[in-house]
Amino acid sequence: MDKVMKTFVSDLSKKEFPIKERVSGKSIRPSILQLIQNEHPDFTDQQFISLSELYSYREKYIELFMKKQVGKISKLEKKVLASLTEKKTISEEEQDNKSSLTFGQRVADRIADFGGSWTFILSFMSFLLIWICLNVFWLANRTFDPYPFILLNLILSTLAAFQAPIIMMSQNRQEDKDRERAQKDYMVNLKAELEIEMLQEKVDHLVINEQQELLDIHKTQLDILSEILKKVENIEKQ
Repeated sequence: MDKVMKTFVSDLSKKEFPIKERVSGKSIRPSILQLIQNEHPDFTDQQFISLSELYSYREKYIELFMKKQVGKISKLEKKVLASLTEKKTISEEEQDNKSSLTFGQRVADRIADFGGSWTFILSFMSFLLIWICLNVFWLANRTFDPYPFILLNLILSTLAAFQAPIIMMSQNRQEDKDRERAQKDYMVNLKAELEIEMLQEKVDHLVINEQQELLDIHKTQLDILSEILKKVENIEKQ
């Protein structure tokens, strides 16, 4: 027998959501709660909303904050907003981007990695030395490419003809990778700054609440002391 999924009705949108997405108004940060109440004045911290609705208002709050700080929001900053509201890391976003590379981009990355390595240099030098030694020493009487190695020059010329566009393709791909790396660094720094700002706001809220509680305790202690003094005065009068 199938289990019936428990649901609840959001006090914000009056829509039905799974019970596991229920969020109490008491657990919402005051700044976001204030934003919700600006659009829905009847909403209180005693009511409930869904997790998706909370994510939406978190994104709105951070977007408003970023507009105050930097003005117009770019696509990169929108990605940062999405990662904050969905509680994802920037590295997860970049991993998704890497998995969507085209075949040509992957080949260009391989060429750039191999062409600029000592493996390629040593392998090519070994090929040239073996070719020369074979034709000069081992196959001196029946060589197939005698000095000045016309066939080898033809191979090198053909390789040079392909080398220029291959190098340009590798450089273009490397520039793309450098640009992506710079964008990732910017996104990480921006997200860290926003998270620090949100944390600072939460700490300020806790400090204010703590100070209010201390004031309440202090008032209570004063009331108790005043009552004790009155009792002492009554005893002295008697």
